Amino acid sequence: MNKSITIQDLGLKDYKSAWDYQETLFKEILDIKIQNRRNGTQLTTPNYFLFVEHPHVYTLGKSGDISNLLLTETQLEQKGATFYKINRGGDITYHGPGQIVGYPILDLENFFTDIHKYLRFLEEVIILTLADYGLKAERSQGETGVWLDVGTPFARKICAMGVRASRWVTMHGYALNVNADLGYFDNIIPCGIRGKAVTSLNVELGVVKVDESEVKTKLLKHFEMLFEAKILPQNHQQVERNER
Repeated sequence: MNKSITIQDLGLKDYKSAWDYQETLFKEILDIKIQNRRNGTQLTTPNYFLFVEHPHVYTLGKSGDISNLLLTETQLEQKGATFYKINRGGDITYHGPGQIVGYPILDLENFFTDIHKYLRFLEEVIILTLADYGLKAERSQGETGVWLDVGTPFARKICAMGVRASRWVTMHGYALNVNADLGYFDNIIPCGIRGKAVTSLNVELGVVKVDESEVKTKLLKHFEMLFEAKILPQNHQQVERNER
């Protein structure tokens, strides 16, 4: 079992380009697992964690309802946003500047083989990180992601989640609103859930801007603890090599 996870911060990156890169790493792990089972080998599978920030984009999960996008193609262009139907779970969500997106690409056989537990751990990483800022974040029954003031008329979502898994290899992940422009959420029914608001960390703290590097450090600390993993520093040369 390999519990080391290589961190790569891709910075601001087009959604499709980042998606393609995820698929490359996802396939790399799957190919090793298939080879091991076919040839009886015991090659170690790697694990990755990608941080990325996307230009304005709306994505719809494989079981999502397109009617939850409230913009026409022309209106999308006017807002400088793109749209993709993708292969993760969940409905529609928004990604954009000021949002920390995390894509863990893990072989869960290195950790535990339980997708429900995996999703709950991702939520817990966010919950613990927000607690570091004095916020009480929670799960909302039947609604994947992380919320504030659950069970009240003021319930609001601060982090959306959607994953894909095959042969226990994961991709996609979570989007935590840190300094996000919440106006872009007005153009969708977020995650297909009507009547509930969306919020961002800077709004909740009453500040103009939260230090995103600090948030990433806290996220990784809790991720490492929950998954009992060893976080490895980013290898810039590896990023460049895989993107060619």
